[in-house]
Amino acid sequence: MGQVPALCRLTVFLLAAGMVSAASAQGGSQKPIQVDGTAFALNGDDVSYRFHVENATGDLIGDHFGGPAEGDTIEAEIGPVQGWVDMIGRVRRELPDLGRGDFRTPAVQIRQSEGHTISDFRYQGHTVLEGKPALNGLPSTFGKDDDVSTLVVHMYDNYSSVAADLSYSVFPKYDAIVRSVNITNRGKGNITIERLASFSVDLPWGDYDMLGLKGDWAREGMRVRRKVDFGIQGFGSATGYSSHLHNPFLSLVSRATTESHGEAYGFSLVYTGSFAAEIEKSSQGLTRAMLGLNPSQLAWPLGPGESLQSPECVAIFSSTGIGGMSRKLHSLYRQHLMKSKYATETRPVLLNSWEGLGFNYNASTIYRLAQQSAELGAKLFVLDDGWFGVKHPRITDNAGLGDWEVNPKRFPDGLEALVDKVTALPVGNSSTKLKFGLWFEPEMVNPDSNLYEVHPDWALHAGRYPRSLTRNQLVLNVALPEVQDFIVDSVSNILNSSNIAYVKWDNNRGIHETPAPYTDHQYMLGLYKVFARLTERFPDVIWEGCASGGGRFDPGVLQYFPQIWTSDDTDAVERIYIQFGTSLVYPPSAMGAHVSATPNSQSGRNETIEFRAHVAMMGGSFGLELDPSHMPEQDKAKVPDLIKLAEKVNPIVVKGDLWRLSLPEESDYPAALFISEDQKQAVLFYFQLKPTINNSWPVVRLQGLDAKAMYKVDGIQTVSGATLMNRGVSYNFEAGYSSKVVFFEKQ
Repeated sequence: MGQVPALCRLTVFLLAAGMVSAASAQGGSQKPIQVDGTAFALNGDDVSYRFHVENATGDLIGDHFGGPAEGDTIEAEIGPVQGWVDMIGRVRRELPDLGRGDFRTPAVQIRQSEGHTISDFRYQGHTVLEGKPALNGLPSTFGKDDDVSTLVVHMYDNYSSVAADLSYSVFPKYDAIVRSVNITNRGKGNITIERLASFSVDLPWGDYDMLGLKGDWAREGMRVRRKVDFGIQGFGSATGYSSHLHNPFLSLVSRATTESHGEAYGFSLVYTGSFAAEIEKSSQGLTRAMLGLNPSQLAWPLGPGESLQSPECVAIFSSTGIGGMSRKLHSLYRQHLMKSKYATETRPVLLNSWEGLGFNYNASTIYRLAQQSAELGAKLFVLDDGWFGVKHPRITDNAGLGDWEVNPKRFPDGLEALVDKVTALPVGNSSTKLKFGLWFEPEMVNPDSNLYEVHPDWALHAGRYPRSLTRNQLVLNVALPEVQDFIVDSVSNILNSSNIAYVKWDNNRGIHETPAPYTDHQYMLGLYKVFARLTERFPDVIWEGCASGGGRFDPGVLQYFPQIWTSDDTDAVERIYIQFGTSLVYPPSAMGAHVSATPNSQSGRNETIEFRAHVAMMGGSFGLELDPSHMPEQDKAKVPDLIKLAEKVNPIVVKGDLWRLSLPEESDYPAALFISEDQKQAVLFYFQLKPTINNSWPVVRLQGLDAKAMYKVDGIQTVSGATLMNRGVSYNFEAGYSSKVVFFEKQ
């Protein structure tokens, strides 16, 4: 075997002058997209993403993903090339395909019409676009021409006549690179897409940690950080949905990176179905990160002329730690992903009937609960599960799903009469009237229902295999157009019949048996059609996503729904972990968080009403999940003032920036600071989890303030921003499960 000397070579990007650009400079000296021949650069305020075409092979080779870079670079020659790993396995590839000497996990794997799985994608051309086109049938980020620019690189396999278009969009303000892949069969035979990652990037030699969110029902959003070692490591979901088990988010951070210091990469998949996140550190020390569709639930057939569009993946680079990465994702998603008009608006304080009543109610019980909600100061009353079913009444969880007609025994005067009575109730002593919300679970069916009796074929199933029940229910095949129409019509009929301001859209089981691996993705495409049709038809309704809590807390849902029920675990201590973890990716404005009864039904823990309320205030949708009739009188008396505090906090939580000052995994004193959009206000949430005896009280240093400004603290003391950030603040707590909410106003 020939030897290649380990020389040093000068790689010239020539990106400083004579470039083709998609838009004028935004926030920095470099233009968002720069092209020099077949060398490409995407630039943000604090990020550069660069790659080029290798002339000899036509392959796309990554050059840099990190802080701003331009002009020339000095790079060591790869070599000597010895052993089984050829040059193709030693370079940083943008679209790694299978075979030809790269033994790392591929981003795309295609079973060709001849039966083999080898591909040879080579550069064919590129297109630069102003703005960003929407993805056909999939949720995606959006923006105007001065917000985002797009580069589409066209690849082609001459041997199989398969094309791959790689779409790169850059949002300079957020240091975000958004990528998706479209595969088109231009040949004469049928092919099968067996693997397709939306984003794949090879990072240079280095030591990284992998950061993600794990969990299960009632313990979603648990942060897990582990060392990236040689070989393949990763996680994903095979549940048919994004799931409680793992979130479709992956972060790579330097070993020394913290919340506020160091480099962090975040990859967030805009998708609600099964997914796979994989990290591979190769024998050469390069680290490959990829995120996309779960290959075990794909096997997507493509006939001649047909295409498969991958979901898009958002990649963020931060030089200001994990917190900087989170804030960029939060802002991007609020402004350029979430389409609802409520995405950046305050939400009405609500009371939901579920934990207070369950299935045990009738019309008079519901009206009594709505009256008490209004008296406490809630602006929205939500009737949860159990209101529907005629022949098969929904009085337990074993019947009625699919029959979206009002139960006449529970509501003899109909739903409209109840809604009219509830929405005539005054909130407190004001002229504001109470709003009404309703629970649905439209993707599901009970075998004990009219719908299943008439359309058993609408439930997902695999031939003669048994249809396994979870929570006594089956999953409707939302891939079918007739099922999509049924869901849209059923929900629309109810919303058109009454003055309903809010819908809680639930989903209480995963997908088991499917007729084909690709059915899961077909289901998602159908579900997005349903979401789009309903939210466009009812834009004034507040839509909340739910899947046994946070089982579908993902960017795909957020395209259509401005908020998601974060977890069925409403214990305040547990919720601190869940909400801090979820905020790693998702804006707090999108989190539903409620005050439940004590002792908590999940944990049995007793916590003060103030502690429970303060935790819930950190979510964009604050509410109550209890029956006021069972509350201690001293707690009930405090609720109106706590609601007023929540309403004062809510604009800052919904529109502001979050700084996680102290994590619950690392301290008994977790703390978070929200800073308003105009930087004039801030609110500190500070908690004590365990009691302390005869100790000094800890100091928490604030972040993100103006060091030169003065701040009035709770309207009393005036302190400089520098002092608040460098010396910090200290408060004493009377007992475990204690909390403080502190306001800072810039002078």
